Amino acid sequence: MKSNFLRIKQHPIAGAVAAALALGGGLVASNGYAATETASLAVSASITNACTISTTPLAFGLYVSGPGNVAKDGTGTVTTTCTTGASNTVTLGQGANIAGGSTDAVPLRQMADGTNRLAYSLYQDAGRTTVWGNTTPTGVTGTGTGSAVQLTVFGQIPAGQSKPAGTYADTVVATVTF
Repeated sequence: MKSNFLRIKQHPIAGAVAAALALGGGLVASNGYAATETASLAVSASITNACTISTTPLAFGLYVSGPGNVAKDGTGTVTTTCTTGASNTVTLGQGANIAGGSTDAVPLRQMADGTNRLAYSLYQDAGRTTVWGNTTPTGVTGTGTGSAVQLTVFGQIPAGQSKPAGTYADTVVATVTF
């Protein structure tokens, strides 16, 4: 009687498997690589300070002209989105219809309807005490958050102006410096 071991030997593949298992080895496939090498891949990026700016209109609505009238208030917005940590200042220009003696620090703004003018002011605060000008000291400073930051522009048409009927308008340039 032949032993099982001998029967396995009779089949060449089965014999090789049996011999490898008997020697404590396993079936190992070789890929032909004998060694490995490594290298580091450098990865970098740069972030520069950047800001965007947009506005929504300040519409005063109806101003009643004439003696005894009252001041008319209104609000608009300036929205900035700046890189996180970017210091910035938002300034408002003098407008397209400035009055004589107007400066960037103390703008004397006017809306126009043809040759007619209607004075108004823009402020940083709801109490309308801090004029919003076109210089760093008269602008609104902030630090970027990476998200949109909305600033309210508080406007006022002073009382006591007697002007003809019309549609008065002005354009003020909002600037963010960073």
